[in-house]
Amino acid sequence: MSAPGSFKRVALIGFGLIGGSIARAARLQGLADEIVTTARSEKTRARVRELGVVDRVVESNVEAVRDADLVILCIPVGACGAVAAEIGPHLKPGAIVSDVGSVKGAVVREMAPHIPAGVHFVPAHPVAGTEHSGPDSGFAELFINRWCILTPPEGVAAEATEKLRAFWAGLGAKVEIMTPDHHDLVLAITSHLPHLIAYTIVGTADELAQVTESEVIKFSAGGFRDFTRIAASDPTMWRDVFLTNKEAVLEMLGTFTEDLSKLTRAIRRGDGEALFDHFTRTRAIRRGIVEIGQDSAAPDFGRPHEALKKS
Repeated sequence: MSAPGSFKRVALIGFGLIGGSIARAARLQGLADEIVTTARSEKTRARVRELGVVDRVVESNVEAVRDADLVILCIPVGACGAVAAEIGPHLKPGAIVSDVGSVKGAVVREMAPHIPAGVHFVPAHPVAGTEHSGPDSGFAELFINRWCILTPPEGVAAEATEKLRAFWAGLGAKVEIMTPDHHDLVLAITSHLPHLIAYTIVGTADELAQVTESEVIKFSAGGFRDFTRIAASDPTMWRDVFLTNKEAVLEMLGTFTEDLSKLTRAIRRGDGEALFDHFTRTRAIRRGIVEIGQDSAAPDFGRPHEALKKS
């Protein structure tokens, strides 16, 4: 008897952190009788063959989607439209086509015109990841207790959305459904703006003439160190995110700039009460994230520490 959310053939276009994690988790959970994948470079395809985590590695996107019941584009959002146009004529009737991009409005606009009638288009965004990329970076546990947001366009069959929901739940994710535009606004503040700030802060540190690069690296406390982890994320992916979700990002960036101006005035005026009130309110957000299981409450974010040795 098939597991809920399982498919006969799953095709993964692109095999980095997310594609590799989907393949590993789906195989472990028995959610695909066969997993087929392809990647743009021969080097990546060769490495996936060596890893042995899928059933077949093929040369082209068209070959990958042939007879697939579920097709997931695990590629930067800027490439989704062109790939949809390429594979559209070769999709199996009744198949579900999805993606993993962190921008949804642009993905719907670019992909939907190329999805033929009889094929179900259900965009998705697993809100999970690390700073690593490439075929070796994936792991089966990536999606456990993380959110996956589905953004089906109007008119998509409810059965297809439910089938994909069950698939992601089988990978360990918690699933929520919302409109593409609302998704983009929510993610602009919770993901896109933090990445933009991280890239900016690390870039500023790199450009400081009065502080050497070795000092920045040597004395980076938890705050800067954590920013560098975020700023180490895939440049191609994040370039596409900011270009395709620019309206929502600019809206959130405007709000952030206004709030930053308020804090600047408080510091300039020595307004300790305003600073204390602001920091108290924001501290509560961190507690809420920990309480719902989205991060660890362990000291220093769970990082291991060496034992102090007696001299």
